[in-house]
Amino acid sequence: MAPSGERTAVLVDPYPLWLDAVENVLAKNAVSVVGRTSNAERALALCEELRPGILVAEPAAGGIACIREGCARVPGLKAIALAASDDPTQVQAAFAAGAVAYVVKTAHSDDVGVAIRQSFAPSLFLPGVSSAPSANGSVGADSHPAVEMLTKREREILQLVAEGHSNSQLARMLWVTEQTVKFHLSNIYRKLDVANRTEASRWAQLHGLLEPTPVESLAAEG
Repeated sequence: MAPSGERTAVLVDPYPLWLDAVENVLAKNAVSVVGRTSNAERALALCEELRPGILVAEPAAGGIACIREGCARVPGLKAIALAASDDPTQVQAAFAAGAVAYVVKTAHSDDVGVAIRQSFAPSLFLPGVSSAPSANGSVGADSHPAVEMLTKREREILQLVAEGHSNSQLARMLWVTEQTVKFHLSNIYRKLDVANRTEASRWAQLHGLLEPTPVESLAAEG
C-alpha cells in the first residue's frame, strides 16, 4: 500500500481508553489516525502496511521493540513514546530504540501536542529574528527557536528553578512528586542543551523568561 501521508498516525496502547484520548489530541494537531491497536505486533504490521508519519506507542508490553522495528522498517517514521512510567531506564531505552519524544501520561494534553509538533520540527522551527538586549541583558523570549520547544509547564518550572527553588520545594508548590519535577527538568535540559539547573537558569535569564507567574495558577493547572 502507498504511504498514507506524513500527518497520519498509528497508535498502540494496552488500554483502549488511552487510544481514544490520544486520537483526540492528534486530531487537534491535524494528524489523522489511520490505525490503532492494543497489540504491539499488530501495530508493527499496521506501520508496514499503512506507512504513517507517526507511531505513538506505550513503551511497556512490547512497545520498545515496536518502536525499534517500526523505525527500522518504515523510513521516516517518527515514534513518540507515551508512557505510564517515567523510569529513567525506560526513557533511555525508548530514545535508544528511535523515539523522537517521550511523554508521561500524567502530562497535560498540551504537552502531548507539543511532542507531536516537535516530531515535525524541520517544518516548524525557523531562525528567530535577532533583537537587541534588554536592560537586564536578556535578548527576548522570542529570539531563540528553543523557546518554542518548551511547554508552558516547562517554562513555569524553569522560572521557579531560576528563582532558586529546590526540587522538593517545586514538588510541594505544584502538588506533584519530585520524580515528576526531575522528569520535567531533564526535558528542559535536553531541549536547551544545558547540563544543569545553573546553566538552565542562566539561559532563562538571557532569553527573557523570568517574568512573574503566580504559584497558585501553577497548582490549579496540575
